[in-house]
Order: sequence, then C-alpha cells, then structure tokens
Amino acid sequence: METETLAMAQEIDFSMLALFARATITVKVVMILLMVMSFWSWSIIVQKHIMFRAARKEAEVFDRAFWSGEPLDELFEKIGAQPTGASEKIFSSGMLEWRRSHRQDGALIAGAQARIDRAMNVAIAREGERLTKGLSFLATTGSTAPFIGLFGTIWGIKHSFEQIAISQNTSLAVVAPGIAEALLATGIGLIAAIPAVVFYNKLNADSEQLLGGYDSFADEFATILSRQLDA
Repeated sequence: METETLAMAQEIDFSMLALFARATITVKVVMILLMVMSFWSWSIIVQKHIMFRAARKEAEVFDRAFWSGEPLDELFEKIGAQPTGASEKIFSSGMLEWRRSHRQDGALIAGAQARIDRAMNVAIAREGERLTKGLSFLATTGSTAPFIGLFGTIWGIKHSFEQIAISQNTSLAVVAPGIAEALLATGIGLIAAIPAVVFYNKLNADSEQLLGGYDSFADEFATILSRQLDA
C-alpha cells in the first residue's frame, strides 16, 4: 500500500504551472494579484533607477556650469524659459523671481529674498513629489504581499483538508498536492515583498540624497542673491 502511494505521489506534477492550474479560484486570484504587484514593483524600480541616474548626471552638469564663473544672467538666458532638469528648474525659479522683484527704476521690491526662497522651495517640493512618486506602492507591496500570500496559503490548506475529509484518505498522494499549491501562494508573496522592501529603502535614500543636494544648492544660490541684495 505504501509503495503504491509513493508511486502515485511521484506521478504528480509539482511544477509551478501545474500547481497554479490545480489551485482553487481564490488561490489563483491571490497568485495573479501577487504577480501583478511584483511586475508593477519591478517596473517602478527600473523606472526610478533610470530617473535617479539621469537626475544625478543633470545635477553634476549644472553644478559645473553654475560654478564656472559664467554670469548668472547669461546662464539663465542659456537655459531658457523651459528648463528640463531639476537643478535648472530650481535655479530658473529663483532667477525669475529675482528679475520680477526689480522695479522699472532698478530698485528692488521689499521682501525679495523671502519670495525667492519660497519660489525655490516650491520647485524643490515639486521635484520631491516627482522623485518619490510610486515609492508608496513599493512600501505597500513590501508590507502586504506576505499577508496576501499567507491568506492564499490558509485558503489552500483549508481546501486540502476539505478534500481529505471528502475522500476519507490521508495518503501522501492526496495531501501533498494541496499543501504544495497552498505554500506556492506564500512563496510568490515573499518573491513580491522582498525586492519591494529592499529597493524601497534604497530608492527612498537616493531620493533624500538628491533632495538634500537641491536644498544645498538653493541655500548657496540664495546666499549669492542675498549678497547682491545687500550690495
């Protein structure tokens, strides 16, 4: 009897595709949801990696131009009215407010420094929203995917026990497929959650580093304009 049971168990297909095909509708929905979450997480990870690399490169190029000794008015004219990079947008917002703060007679309108600071802070906040967009989904995936997978596992095990009760057979050939299908849901949940958590932490740190650089540049630029105001 034991030999026949082992032979039956060996004939069962335990591949992931076969386990998915044999799973109940509820467990299949859970697995599909987790796979979609994993795919979307990886798309965000790749997109943010490309975005952050481009942002760092743009910041380096702009810093060289800014500190090259070129007059700021000429640099502003060269960038134009539609800046593309984050550093250029912050610089342009400050320069634009600087020019607007001059009256026709050349004198400055009161409160120019505060308005310039606010203009650059708004530009930094917009860049912060752009950099961190999508990271909340990684955090959500990392925190919920294991529990979604666990729900699928619990449901699959419940179904397995129901099949055992119906067949009145506790042999390995009856128990193993259902348990394997159930555990697959937890496995997919962990596959979705682990990269999401790791890359969320990394991308969040990278975004904070970029925003810190923007804040430092805005402070330095504000200091330069403050000297001009005092003069």
